[in-house]
Amino acid sequence: MTASTLHRINALQTYAGVRVRIRLQEMDQLPKNKDVSKAGSAKPKLLDQVRIAIRGKHYSRRTEQAYIHRIKRFIYFTGKRHPREMGAPEITEFLNDLADRHGVAAATQNRALSALLFLYQQVLRFKLPWLDGLVRAKRPLRLPTVLTMEEARVLLAQLDGAKWLMASLLYGAGLRLHELGCEHDHDLHSRHEQGRTRSKKPA
Repeated sequence: MTASTLHRINALQTYAGVRVRIRLQEMDQLPKNKDVSKAGSAKPKLLDQVRIAIRGKHYSRRTEQAYIHRIKRFIYFTGKRHPREMGAPEITEFLNDLADRHGVAAATQNRALSALLFLYQQVLRFKLPWLDGLVRAKRPLRLPTVLTMEEARVLLAQLDGAKWLMASLLYGAGLRLHELGCEHDHDLHSRHEQGRTRSKKPA
């Protein structure tokens, strides 16, 4: 083996050793595999889990916002304790507080109950017992205000043009504002004194 060949071999060994050292230094700067696996398997936060569950069931955006809001209120009411540490007594106390101290409507209390049932049953997978001692919010008695025929005539006499037509349809046909907004010109037949209502809600 000639001197030039030995020189080339030594040079290659030196170059390979340098490349190995550089590669080892680069590997030392990377995060450990254990840390990477932990970051990849991190569990979403509680409210994110609720959002994922709601969207998985294709609930509306407004339902998602209402559920998140009520769950937050429940967590703050209980001193920011994790819901997993609580159960039926805390839920009952929170719902009773809504009815007694805040005087919310029955629909608001029912929405809060639905949000908490969804949290425990669908997210935490925890079956709640019957909520003994739950005070139901009272449904207010609301009597509709109805104009007499003479009052309606006086009111319509103050209007003209499109406003008169809209008010006449609201009063004479019993349309809701939403139904009136969905009306089109071709839905009204003045010759036959008839009209067609779109997306009418049941009374």
